[in-house]
Amino acid sequence: MSESVRGRKSMRRCVSPALAGWVLGLLAPCWVALAVSAEQRGPAAQGKPVLRAGAATSNITPFLGEPIVGGWSAPAATHIHDELHARCLVLDNGIERIGIVVVDSLGVPREVLDEAKRQVQKQTGLAPDHLLISATHTHSATSARSQNVLVPNSEFNDYQRFLVRRIADGLRRAVNNLQPARIAWGTAQEPRHVFNRRWRMKPGARALNPFGGQDQVKMNPGHLHPDILEPAGPVDPEIAFLVVQATDGRPIALLANYSLHYVGGTRGPEISADYFAMFADRIQQLLGADRLDPPFVGIMSNGTSGNINSINYGAPPEKFAPYEKMRLVAEHVAQAVFAQCPKLTYHDWVPLGIRQRELELAVRKPTPEQLARAREILAHPEWPDKFPHERTYAHRVVQQQESPATIRIILQAVRIGDLGITTIPFETFVETGLELKAKNPFKPSFTISLANGTYGYLPTPEQHALGGYETWLGTSRVEIEASTKITAALLEMLGELKKGGTSRASN
Repeated sequence: MSESVRGRKSMRRCVSPALAGWVLGLLAPCWVALAVSAEQRGPAAQGKPVLRAGAATSNITPFLGEPIVGGWSAPAATHIHDELHARCLVLDNGIERIGIVVVDSLGVPREVLDEAKRQVQKQTGLAPDHLLISATHTHSATSARSQNVLVPNSEFNDYQRFLVRRIADGLRRAVNNLQPARIAWGTAQEPRHVFNRRWRMKPGARALNPFGGQDQVKMNPGHLHPDILEPAGPVDPEIAFLVVQATDGRPIALLANYSLHYVGGTRGPEISADYFAMFADRIQQLLGADRLDPPFVGIMSNGTSGNINSINYGAPPEKFAPYEKMRLVAEHVAQAVFAQCPKLTYHDWVPLGIRQRELELAVRKPTPEQLARAREILAHPEWPDKFPHERTYAHRVVQQQESPATIRIILQAVRIGDLGITTIPFETFVETGLELKAKNPFKPSFTISLANGTYGYLPTPEQHALGGYETWLGTSRVEIEASTKITAALLEMLGELKKGGTSRASN
């Protein structure tokens, strides 16, 4: 054998073990990471499960020039004051994984959210019935809704398609950010900014509705109106919240819930996420959570605020510069939450559970007289309105008649440790939220409105009897007993969770 051949063989014998060791050294951290990842998904060493959490935001700001919805007109957006987002939180206790998203929008249709959930499942395996997606109800955003909220569009428009992708992307990023975590929950009080906007009127006072009738209550009657008696219902000044930290104490996310409709007060047709986003920004500052990696995510969800706003009509009017009151509300609410944070008890692991159910509700239909009157009004565009918003509601009466006889809505009950969350896809009256809090077996608890769909207002039967804007046919679109049926279903689902149920979905 030649010297050169013997040299090459000798070199291979000498180099191969070194090379193998070098390769093993490179791969070892990867194997360790895989082992840790697998451990965190299920029970960890010594049989202890690991709680993990991840959060992310996804920008959903629409183009300028699109109509801003929330008022009686829909002017084209001329400016973006602050960006809109989908704010996402994912919790995983090694047994269950739940995703929560709050979207800066007036309301998002079920079919749009269903498609976003489908994409999330495809990319992450997270089941649609383990996803809670709601809207804040900002009144300074482009509409994501269909022309008729009871009838899906035949196909998504450009903004709806954009929303689907961005919501799904936000959830995927939150899953990517999952890390060992600890969790706490608490409540705070902020009564200075919640007022029942429905006022009882004196007998015989003028409170006309679009159908030619007389109501007993009036929404937003004006400051110190001579014919007002008292608010027609209660308020809920409680802020319930959930805080998630990394195991070293670094803030990951804070999810809060406050029963305030929105604040408003922009400079005009400008896009803004209202006080919901300003709260998220301020609580981040107060917690010292700026510029973290991954970034901290503050989230404010809309509670049961269908009849609640931030204006006291029993007092003289206040004057604010554009966006000033939004900031004031956000500041007070954030400070109230922050003051409670040092008192919280954190948990390294908590049980998670979610129940989802579809409930069928009847759609309200006009009487033959209402329908005939509406069609006559629409046949004469030259006629002026004789009653408030008469022509607008003539369109809505016909739309109700042409809508399906029933709709199926999604309800959810969620358990996060001792905290209970319920969801309703309507602008829910505060009376319903207070009843659910009183009867919820989990303490504290709160309800997220406009979740997994958007179908208009949900007054209680008692408030329906008083009339007023929120009860008008076309503003309230489903049967008068709907709130009673929804409350009963949610309490039943909560009872199942309390007994140990977790994730089964039912119809």
